Amino acid sequence: MKWLDNFTLVMRSSVTTLREKVEDPERMLHQLIVDMEEELDAVREGVAEAIADEIQLGKRVQKAREESDQWLDRATTAIKRNDEKASKQALDQKVFADERADTLQEEYQKQQDQTTKLQASLRDLEDKIRQARQKRTLLLARMTRANSSRRINRAMDRAENRSAFAQFSRLEDRVERSEAMCDAYDRLEGRDPESEELKQQFNEEDRREKVRKEFEELKQRMTN
Repeated sequence: MKWLDNFTLVMRSSVTTLREKVEDPERMLHQLIVDMEEELDAVREGVAEAIADEIQLGKRVQKAREESDQWLDRATTAIKRNDEKASKQALDQKVFADERADTLQEEYQKQQDQTTKLQASLRDLEDKIRQARQKRTLLLARMTRANSSRRINRAMDRAENRSAFAQFSRLEDRVERSEAMCDAYDRLEGRDPESEELKQQFNEEDRREKVRKEFEELKQRMTN
């Protein structure tokens, strides 16, 4: 259906425009809804015209049936007057009217079927636009959240690369490197930091043990 193709074309064009100008999502979403509603109005007008055609065809069918009944009445009246010629002529016109009514009835039925389909499509489009209105707020929130995340990520990238945080991290790396170099030289000169620490621990244990012994001896002398 041409009007449905036009609606699809407008939808694709609107979505493309929205994607190209997503920097202002609220304005573009509003414009998208406006475009959809304008196209829906055009579709509704087309469906109304189809319904009007159906109504006119229905009236023509009714008129042809009424004309057939009129010719039948005239034929009946002619028979009562014993006017066979006039009666046959009236019946001949009745047959034409019946044929015309049958043809119109077929067209009327086709138009009814078409109108029913168009009305169903129109309701479907109305539902889609109603859903689009309902989803507009949610979509705006999602776009806002995505933009915020993008800005935060860019800020974090800048912080990691150029800010005081980055300088602090680089300084910390330099200190760790210097400590590692000192340990390396100690090991080259035979001073193992781990063994030195272990030796210091033993010395402290020996010192504590001496203090304990002297304390016990002192207490012993004091009690004697």
